[in-house]
Amino acid sequence: MVRGIYVNRFAAQSPRKMRSLIALADSTEINGFVIDIKDEFGINYASTDTLVRRNAGRAGVIPDLPQLIDTLKAHHIVPIARIVVFKDSVAARLNPGWRILKSDGTSWHDKKGMTWVNPYNHDLWEYELRVADEAAAAGFEEVQFDYIRFPEPYKSLPTQVFPGAGDRKKPVVLAEFLSTARARLAKKGVRTTADIFGLVTSVQGALEVGQQWEDLAQSADVILPMVYPSHYPHGSFGLDHPNAEPYKTIFAAISAAHKRDEKLGLTGDRVRPWLQAFTLGSPAYGAAELREQKKAVYDAGYQGWVLWNPGSRYEAVAGGLDKKPAPQSGGQALAAKKSPAPTTARQP
Repeated sequence: MVRGIYVNRFAAQSPRKMRSLIALADSTEINGFVIDIKDEFGINYASTDTLVRRNAGRAGVIPDLPQLIDTLKAHHIVPIARIVVFKDSVAARLNPGWRILKSDGTSWHDKKGMTWVNPYNHDLWEYELRVADEAAAAGFEEVQFDYIRFPEPYKSLPTQVFPGAGDRKKPVVLAEFLSTARARLAKKGVRTTADIFGLVTSVQGALEVGQQWEDLAQSADVILPMVYPSHYPHGSFGLDHPNAEPYKTIFAAISAAHKRDEKLGLTGDRVRPWLQAFTLGSPAYGAAELREQKKAVYDAGYQGWVLWNPGSRYEAVAGGLDKKPAPQSGGQALAAKKSPAPTTARQP
């Protein structure tokens, strides 16, 4: 059972920041770090794979990934590799044949001008899976795929064209990618998990971005819906202001996921929601709001969760975390003293 936090690429590159986050885990119930290994800016480690290195990007890397993994494990923290898949402007720029296109054959861009890669392209799949292979070899116990989706097809933007799609629907190809990754990683003893929009738990059918609960839930070991109360529109679940009622919002969303998994015959902790550890609108989120979110998860039938803060800053909500019992023999303190510390990285 994982109760984790998100660690962005720059936090992972900073020894000072990592010491602070490890100290948080040492003193609380936090036992997992979801670390950016590949995001929309490229990879965040020194790869030995020629294909991966070609798409590395220029946003720096974790200076000594093996040492960081050893440190986390010495502190009983589960290392989880976050890999951003289909929102990848670096791979799109360097591999024109991997891009989503417009009807005239030129590159499609989203509202921010970013190019996306085509989920139907199996050469792209091999690149993503080789990143996952390296994460597994480095000692990550779980690979968490993010942006397992298509870009939003806004009416104000040109139509998206997907070379090689044929008649396969979006949910089918997303599930095929995850199933392929799961079969490959299972041989290495590594779990396959996936991040999805929170709305997927309660909306019947597929979202326009291709995410559908039944397809994805059966294709990964764990699904992580992003059930941030601030992201639900007014009136969701009969609530006038979902952001002001974190317990009711998350309980409704995760209960819906639980019921759908039961119908599929999926049991155990197969759902691990992302919880809101940031403020967006009113009210400000702190310890009380985190406690309500956690209680909602437990009452809905699951035990694990991960906190999302884009800057990896958890001071505002830390008071809502349960404290870790003090070790009776001093063994934990001794392990912390002996464990190596990450070194030499730029400060974010």
